[in-house]
Amino acid sequence: MTVYNFYMRQTNLSVPDAVREIITRNRSIYDCIKMDLINYTALAVKIQKDVEARVGGPVNLNTIVVAIKRYADSFETKEAVQNEPVLKDARLSLTDGIVDIKFSSNDFAMEDAVALMDRFTKIDPNYEFFRFTDSFRFLTEDISDIHKVLESFSSKDFQTGLAKITIHMPQTQSSSDVVSYVSEVLHNSGIELVNAFFAQDNIVIVVHEKDAARAYEILRGEITR
Repeated sequence: MTVYNFYMRQTNLSVPDAVREIITRNRSIYDCIKMDLINYTALAVKIQKDVEARVGGPVNLNTIVVAIKRYADSFETKEAVQNEPVLKDARLSLTDGIVDIKFSSNDFAMEDAVALMDRFTKIDPNYEFFRFTDSFRFLTEDISDIHKVLESFSSKDFQTGLAKITIHMPQTQSSSDVVSYVSEVLHNSGIELVNAFFAQDNIVIVVHEKDAARAYEILRGEITR
């Protein structure tokens, strides 16, 4: 396993960032938004619970509608500034051989998560931890010792065969805009995101390991073009 960089974050999103994250991860909705082929209110109703889960509390439906509209309007702005590279001044790091592990907050107490973090640290000190309202996730090395730890937990959901690309951005750049751009660039090259995690100055995108090297080279080319 090759590790180029590391950080650990707890996730707490604003409503606009939560909306952008949900839309970015759903390619069909993303394409409909970009082509202006979707009813904003209907979409807001559909994603309201997901938005509230990411934000950490109740969110007014109209607030979500406004966030969706602003996201849709941003595509026109992106066309106007297309000559300015979105990934300008970004730094990339790639880690392969990753497993994405998800636990439900309802089935797993936070003190248990802390104990699990300690166990993971002894095996893979470069793991990452993301906390949401209804769940928390680990991105860690996909090795037998990690799977042995997981055997003692009946309630978990995990996916193997993954890699992560960490994008380190200047604080002046919007992380949600970067993920939208990265998703589109990779999609146009036949690579789909498995997941994406936002932080203040870092973004972690998760791809299938078979696509990792090519995705890294594509994004590096976007930085240097």
